[in-house]
Amino acid sequence: MKNTKRMISTIYDTLHAADLVELEHIYKNWAKKYEDDVINLAGYVGHLITSELLLSYLSNTQTKILDAGCGTGLVGEILNKNSFQNLIGVDFSQEMLNIAKQKNVYQSLDLVDLTKKLDYEDNLFDAVICAGTFTCGHVGPEALREMVRITKQGGYICFTVRKQEWEASPYMQIINDLEDSQAWQKLEHITKEYNLKEGVSCQLCLYQVN
Repeated sequence: MKNTKRMISTIYDTLHAADLVELEHIYKNWAKKYEDDVINLAGYVGHLITSELLLSYLSNTQTKILDAGCGTGLVGEILNKNSFQNLIGVDFSQEMLNIAKQKNVYQSLDLVDLTKKLDYEDNLFDAVICAGTFTCGHVGPEALREMVRITKQGGYICFTVRKQEWEASPYMQIINDLEDSQAWQKLEHITKEYNLKEGVSCQLCLYQVN
């Protein structure tokens, strides 16, 4: 019970952080307990549903994939177990990246702020996967434009958006803008469970870049 209360308090703090500096401090202190808290106590499945969906569309194991907001490497582990090794992970928390590095599933891990322009050339990645990052106080929908820019024509962008954030921010506006401009097209867009033990859902989306 004590651990559950601590976990709930920490998740609340991440969703209501005043800025990225405060958020980074929270993750710095949380990194070592993060996986146990979100998976075992909250029942987080974002990494599972996102990886499963993207993998259902991929056949070439040489696909170059950006794990945007990779955290401790939960998505990277799944992709690697499915023989995908051309993986790049980025996150804004060095402590989370340090844990991801121990898993030896990424070709490189970089400290990156996804709310800013990314230091990657256009059309670099075959796919971008982003699980658990589009949520309150973290990364907003504008980041989708950058993900489209760095993804090759015919490539995939697979992501979750926590329900609370989906309802509070203009995700549909930006998604529709990208569709209207023929930057990408919808392949999948479904409501899925996200934190099983909290009763939290998310939007699970997969788009293909034109």
